[in-house]
Amino acid sequence: LQLQASGGGWVQSGGSLRLSCAGSSASPWTFETHAVGWFRQAPGKEREAVAAISCSGRNTYYADSAKGRFTISRDNTKNTVWLQMNRLDPDDTAVYYCAMKGVTSAYYERIYRHDYYYSYWGQGTLVTVSS
Repeated sequence: LQLQASGGGWVQSGGSLRLSCAGSSASPWTFETHAVGWFRQAPGKEREAVAAISCSGRNTYYADSAKGRFTISRDNTKNTVWLQMNRLDPDDTAVYYCAMKGVTSAYYERIYRHDYYYSYWGQGTLVTVSS
């Protein structure tokens, strides 16, 4: 399973960006059986969770820093998850990564907040917010 994150770029403080994460595989797989998380890593800092979404999309999680500004969503028919980021601040500057975890049906509504749960990672997309 390969993940492709895109949508990063440069934006002024207060602006918006929409990140996308698309999954693909040469082997048969089902996007809707994968929970997804967005993480970020700023220079000199540890990677931190930003948001996460369950397989169905009904349950979401946001880090305190993202609440009220970011929205995670998914379309299982398009094998894509988005992270809409509004009112961006220079503190949001980081490389943003999406990650996926395959789950069984008993866990379709579960959210995974921690990076150690995730098996598949995208290459990251850089978000730079200037003041």
